[in-house]
Amino acid sequence: MDLLSVSDLSVEVLNHILRETREIKENPGDYRNSLKGKSAVVIFEKPSTRTRVSFEVGIFQLGGKAVILNADDMQLGRGETIKDSARILSRYVDGIIARVNEHKTLVELAGHSDVPVVNALSDLEHPCQAVSDLFTVREQFGGFDVKMAYVGDGNNVCNSLILGCAMVGVEMWIATPEGYGPDRGIVDKASGFSDKVKVMNDPLKAVRDADVVYTDTWVSMGSENEEEERLSVFKGYQVNKELLGYAKPGCRVMHCMPLHRDVEITSEVVDGPGSIILEQAENRLYAQKAILAQLL
Repeated sequence: MDLLSVSDLSVEVLNHILRETREIKENPGDYRNSLKGKSAVVIFEKPSTRTRVSFEVGIFQLGGKAVILNADDMQLGRGETIKDSARILSRYVDGIIARVNEHKTLVELAGHSDVPVVNALSDLEHPCQAVSDLFTVREQFGGFDVKMAYVGDGNNVCNSLILGCAMVGVEMWIATPEGYGPDRGIVDKASGFSDKVKVMNDPLKAVRDADVVYTDTWVSMGSENEEEERLSVFKGYQVNKELLGYAKPGCRVMHCMPLHRDVEITSEVVDGPGSIILEQAENRLYAQKAILAQLL
């Protein structure tokens, strides 16, 4: 079983992983041999901090071995095909975890791999982030009867959150500038799980009465050449104290990091009482351990 998209999981398996995440967080010692004798290669075509450290540490804490490969370490840059890389890596390791530039790379890896392939971020989705975020929401609220407002760029994180929220029943309102919305196919797929996903351009409308306000960087890796234009287009979508005034009192604030203080979110909000950004980042470790224990 591969995890290229949140929707690769059934609702039942997603909920099982969320329950397992809680167990791993509360009783880490019970899982220290879950991956004993197993190994996974972790491929990075893009830079990474939280994803790299949480996967490498998580595999180690489960008793397994992580082999880290950066783009310069692989033969892909010298002409080896993705097909050949997938076929030989499958003979060495029990799983392939890959952070890639293009989602089609993951699809091709999975198509030729005999072991599970996990999406550690692509231009289309970031399923491990979304699973961790759903766990964080349930940890904070005791369930999924909440409204999440996502404000900013309809990027890979937004796409995965849309699917995950629809699958577990979280109401999600997404506000993006015109032309920067989430993937239309993913929104359509989410509608098959739930009618609680709303896409719009008005951040005030999206945030009204929200339990959670979520944002992400306006300039993702690969979009640096659009930085000046994006900073202008997204100017009215900053998560600040004024915007949070439209949400429920005591609302939680989430950001998947890396964050740019006083750009998409103010320092006042990042360090404020409603911020659960650090808890959210910490939970990546436990959620990814649960994912690996399930797939490997």
